[in-house]
Amino acid sequence: MTRSLRTPRTIALFAAIFVAVFLSYSPAINGGWLWDDDAHVTSPELRSADGLKRIWIEVGATQQYYPLLHSAFWLQAQIWGDSPAAYHLVNLILHAAAAGLIVLLMRLLALPGAWLGGLIFALHPIQVESVAWISEQKNTLSAVLYLGSACLYLRFDHTRLRRYYYPAFAFFLLALMTKTVTATLPAVLLVLFWWQRGRLSWRQDIMPLLPWFLLGIGAGLFSAWVERTLIGASGSDYGLSWFERGLLAARVLCFYPAKLLWPAELVFIYPRWTVDAGVWWQYLFVLVVIATVTGLIRLARTNRGPLAAFLIYAGTIFPVLGFFNVYPFAFSYVADHFQYLGGGALIIAAAAGFTRWRAQWRGDPARVLAGLPFVVLGILVVLTWRQAQLYKDAETLYRATLRANPDCWLAHNNLGNILARDDARLEEAAWHYETVVRLRPESADAHFNLANAWSNLPAKLRAAEDAYRRAMTLQPDFAEAHNHLGNLLVRMPDRLPDAVRHYHTAIRLAPDLAEAYCNLGNALTRIDGQLPAAIENYRQAIRLRPGFIDAHFNLGNALARLPGNRDEAIACFQTALAQRPGFAEAHVNLANLLLQDRSRRHEAIAHFEAALALRPDWPALRAYLARLQQAQ
Repeated sequence: MTRSLRTPRTIALFAAIFVAVFLSYSPAINGGWLWDDDAHVTSPELRSADGLKRIWIEVGATQQYYPLLHSAFWLQAQIWGDSPAAYHLVNLILHAAAAGLIVLLMRLLALPGAWLGGLIFALHPIQVESVAWISEQKNTLSAVLYLGSACLYLRFDHTRLRRYYYPAFAFFLLALMTKTVTATLPAVLLVLFWWQRGRLSWRQDIMPLLPWFLLGIGAGLFSAWVERTLIGASGSDYGLSWFERGLLAARVLCFYPAKLLWPAELVFIYPRWTVDAGVWWQYLFVLVVIATVTGLIRLARTNRGPLAAFLIYAGTIFPVLGFFNVYPFAFSYVADHFQYLGGGALIIAAAAGFTRWRAQWRGDPARVLAGLPFVVLGILVVLTWRQAQLYKDAETLYRATLRANPDCWLAHNNLGNILARDDARLEEAAWHYETVVRLRPESADAHFNLANAWSNLPAKLRAAEDAYRRAMTLQPDFAEAHNHLGNLLVRMPDRLPDAVRHYHTAIRLAPDLAEAYCNLGNALTRIDGQLPAAIENYRQAIRLRPGFIDAHFNLGNALARLPGNRDEAIACFQTALAQRPGFAEAHVNLANLLLQDRSRRHEAIAHFEAALALRPDWPALRAYLARLQQAQ
């Protein structure tokens, strides 16, 4: 086996997988950040050595507690920073490596059609979501570790040499620290041994895997706790009875093979099914599963392979069948990336079965069947390339999602977030947020986002206030809503006292909310005699967030209004400019303070010039600077 992998033909075939993956998924390489990518890619405050330590020891420091995954993101952030293309390229390489390991796994199992299985796994459009979405590097990386562990353990099973067992166990441990769905590996290995031998031996098969089972069960339970308590997979969105969860599981088991067989209408976020025990046709999925399992059990008397493939498929996707709450169930019960590993079992079985079946034919049928894999692979390449185009940027992806799933509240919300960044598209953003409110009227976040959009539309200020208050009614401890309502009220006549009360409430609910302290300081500067209190609030905002540019700038402005604080005010403006050199207002205010010291007049003029370079549309500044230069 080892020698065969080193032949020029084999090396060329592995290289062909990499080339095919690169070409098929190429539209996604230059894609930007999607949905929660910014929450997975290492945040600036974690990019230090201490941040790497926190990734490992602090649950909640990262989006999910997958320390190896986030260490990989940490390392990539050190190398190429925030370049999405580099992260996409890593995902492509990992996916191609996983496809190569599929080939190796099939060879170790003496299954025919290894290259066909690897290529289908590599090029199937169902994989686009895992490969083109940076957050799903947890899928591609964990798959490499999972499949690598499986291959090593199969070598151990053949040889009983410990030099294969311990690396296999290490790879399994690393896979768990990347994504805990890999906890199913020891059960998969036992199914493979049953398929090969027809029975399981306690000493030979089960005992060596007992530590694996204990580790996998512990990791799975911990991951379920994290999903429920830290990520928020609890509440009314997850209120299914156990009977309904059984109905859901049957439908999910049918859904994924159908998409593998006929990969049409793939959607980033599929419609969320209504699970209702009173709807008769939902029981049809249960009947299909029962009939399938019954038929495979009967077939197993002569051929255990199909039943083994089904058990591996069902066991691998078991964590997302509906018996455990995972956050995505709030908007959909299925996702393409959920079957990245589980679908691989069905692909392997199909490739091996087709190859064996084709070998039975002779003459013209054999020649036709020999060309069929190339036709199928060609179709998959085209479908994958087209699907990857949808992932070129977040807006394209969400619009495509809404065409296929118009009631997807999450896509409306996320598209609204994108549109709200552009003042010219605020009304369209507000429309999407209004749709979210219609679809989820009891969601405080939906009302909050709508209020934020309306607060920037002059004709909607009163409606924005009502939306903020609705959000606070639905979620009484919603500190951000109080803070943003304060920002709205300070813009209205005679509402400054109300704004101050809401800022105080926000601070009481969230004492670490730096923005609320800064905003309260801004409000207090407009009230006679409250300038010292405003300064203290700015200082507190900076203590909570030392890099808070606006707080430094506003503190500088406040200090400049009190005698004897010029040097500290200058330091505040300099700190703001050190972090944001293009802050024109800070250049101007700093220059005005520097002008009070004749020895720093040249420095002041330089800051005025910098401000004018940034804002050439300030004619008054241009005239003032000209007078200063003439006097100079």
